[in-house]
Amino acid sequence: MKTSRKIGLAVAQMGPMHLADDRAAAVARLMEMMREAKSRSADLVVFPELALTTFFPRYWMLEKEAEDKFFEKSMPNAAVQPLFDLAVELGIGFYLGYAELTPERRRFNTAILVDKTGRIVQKYRKIHLPGHADHKVNAPFQHLEKKFFDVGDLGFTVADALGATIGMCICNDRRWPETWRVLSLQGAELGLVGYNTPSWNIHWNEPVHLRMHTHLIALQASAYQNAMWIGAAAKCGSEDGFHMIGGSVIVAPSGEIAAQSSSEEDEVIFANIDLAIGDTFREHVFNFAKHRRPEHYRLIVERTAAGPAVKPTESPPE
Repeated sequence: MKTSRKIGLAVAQMGPMHLADDRAAAVARLMEMMREAKSRSADLVVFPELALTTFFPRYWMLEKEAEDKFFEKSMPNAAVQPLFDLAVELGIGFYLGYAELTPERRRFNTAILVDKTGRIVQKYRKIHLPGHADHKVNAPFQHLEKKFFDVGDLGFTVADALGATIGMCICNDRRWPETWRVLSLQGAELGLVGYNTPSWNIHWNEPVHLRMHTHLIALQASAYQNAMWIGAAAKCGSEDGFHMIGGSVIVAPSGEIAAQSSSEEDEVIFANIDLAIGDTFREHVFNFAKHRRPEHYRLIVERTAAGPAVKPTESPPE
């Protein structure tokens, strides 16, 4: 029997952030949910992707205009410092997603992990950017992440912090099995993800219920197949008439949902997660060292898209 290793995990879902809402309003909401998370004995609270602004890639504009309105040139900055200060006061860590503008004027969809001392212990920049860069004039809205963001350049990494080995990703990354496998191969016990997911797919007539279904099944399968906990935080609801799904969840290494949001507003969910459950799955179900055969997985890194079938190196026995 594994010795329990429990930490308090809170996921802070945000309702809509409108174009007229400023940083101060966003930070005030985050601080209120941080206090609630701490009242439930949370050690860590997960905030969404682009938590400080509306989901601006839905709008066509010049890159400079987006930089001036929606990007953070430093972190923390004056607007966000109160959130860091509160984290130190309460003794709680947090994951925060935001739009990052570097000194070299590179733009990234970024998340940071902050420990209980207010120190940034890990940074991640989104790798799997969805959408397009051209102006789709006949679309009901745009999905311009490929226009406004560069592909992340920090890779998938883990940090030993807050009592766990933690990996991070952002939104569309959660749908790619490679994301979670690379994290789990580095010993990740807990994966954190924030997202802003439109309920309407502009590229094809996808039934709305499938957006939630694929969101949940991707997280549940990834948690199970990589023997890790996952905390996923949505920004959701109708932002100036553009609707995004909720479905913030905490998923166990068994693939079971330990907690799930029930609204499309600001809402904190919580679970006192036991990291030892992941230990059990890593030992008895997905023992990578014992059972993985990477020599047969080469196509995963050699190809980006489907190609011809690979012929066996020798004929099978008759």
